[in-house]
Amino acid sequence: MPKAIFCWSGGKDSAFCLHKVLSEKLFDVKYLLTTVNDEFKRVSMHGTKEELLDLQTASIGIPSLKVRVKEGTNDEYEKQMEAVLLKAKAEGIEHVIFGDIFLEDLRVYRENNLAKVNMKAVFPLWKRDTTELIKEFIKLKFKTVLCCVNDGYLGEEWLGREINEKFIKELPSNVDPCGENGEYHTFCFAGPVFKKEISFSLGEKVYKSLNIKTDDTCKTDQTVITKGFWFCDLLPL
Repeated sequence: MPKAIFCWSGGKDSAFCLHKVLSEKLFDVKYLLTTVNDEFKRVSMHGTKEELLDLQTASIGIPSLKVRVKEGTNDEYEKQMEAVLLKAKAEGIEHVIFGDIFLEDLRVYRENNLAKVNMKAVFPLWKRDTTELIKEFIKLKFKTVLCCVNDGYLGEEWLGREINEKFIKELPSNVDPCGENGEYHTFCFAGPVFKKEISFSLGEKVYKSLNIKTDDTCKTDQTVITKGFWFCDLLPL
């Protein structure tokens, strides 16, 4: 099997995609690659503590590779990512696996960045129906909770909710079942890729504004305006 790095966010799409890759023996996954905010010691975008990330990778049994960022700029991210990827490439790794489903611009961005270091992007879930994906995720007995929500789609009451059949039925019609448009992010704590369940408790809920002018708010589509994000602090036990 060809060697690969797997881009691991700690959420449901990562967990589901990793399960597919391992169970179907598609690649020999050498590392789980995660971008971490070095100032706050949290996973970028998801906001989960680095300690929880370490518990996940230990339970999975695949070593972690961390891209550490402080400034949060694209330039910094790309430079740090390139340095980590070049070290992996020196070990004979040429493939990087992503759990993205249908965002074309994100795929092109990833492919272009990897082309700079002559590595290839792999998308095992590409163009899969997200309703079917989330149903299969639940059927496989994965367990995951919402740790971040986009306020243009969901309110703080959704934080900490576990994804199950009830969750799917109650999602607003403009929210993708897998949150592929950035409607929500998750923390996966149990399932077939884990040797043991990750124990945690729900902590404080925090709102982070985008701190931009009203006329510059993030219009994720023609009807939704994002002003900020709600985060739920998950506390390791």
